[in-house]
Amino acid sequence: MESQRIATHCREIDRCNQRGGRMLSVVDLLEAGTVTPEMAGYLLAAIGKGRSFLVGALPGGAGKTTVMGALLNFVPADVELVPTDSRRTVQEGLEDRSAPRCYVCHEIGSGPYYAYLWGAALQELFRLPSRGHMVATNLHADTIDQARRQICTDNGVPDDLFDRFGLMLFLRVKPSPGGVRRYIAAVYECCASGAPLLVYRLNRSDRIEPVEPSQCVAPEELALAARKIEALRANGARTIEQVRRFLLYDRA
Repeated sequence: MESQRIATHCREIDRCNQRGGRMLSVVDLLEAGTVTPEMAGYLLAAIGKGRSFLVGALPGGAGKTTVMGALLNFVPADVELVPTDSRRTVQEGLEDRSAPRCYVCHEIGSGPYYAYLWGAALQELFRLPSRGHMVATNLHADTIDQARRQICTDNGVPDDLFDRFGLMLFLRVKPSPGGVRRYIAAVYECCASGAPLLVYRLNRSDRIEPVEPSQCVAPEELALAARKIEALRANGARTIEQVRRFLLYDRA
């Protein structure tokens, strides 16, 4: 039963794959410097509590889907991943509160692509967190202001739903010896009342640093998650299947 649950979960993550090869895990992102251990612990704690999240970057190929897929492994054990393959799927989620689910919108965008949402369907997607569900998605936006314009101005999502959505992460791609390096350059909390809170950012020295303390994750929860990330790195797990198994069943 445990193996089947992990296989089903990871199969849904694999459906997000747009570029072939295996989907990368948080271990891969840590080794690449895309995320720091401290930030990974924070994201594990927040998403593990059921926070929705979106990943933004303006250019294609920046790693939005890769990061989204890796973070889907942080979803609570009892939360099923459901692709937003139609507007009706989202509407059914609004009507059904029997169990929390994580609705995976492969991208905020128009066009006849699988699990893409725009317009009225996107408005409904942003209502799901208030009905007890999670949402995971990505979009072409480098900043939270760009994301707000696309989601609220272009698609009519109310600002208050945007401001309570959950977590918003924005990537940056920079040249490096031998290629490029990808960073999670900003993480905002949209969990409490008021404006989104910047909790992590990439500084001028290309180091990811904390900015404001979390209002949604308690210090003891952060400490527990940090120990889990440390144990995960020491465990040798790498694939999304191995990482999911460790996060669910290891008692470190």
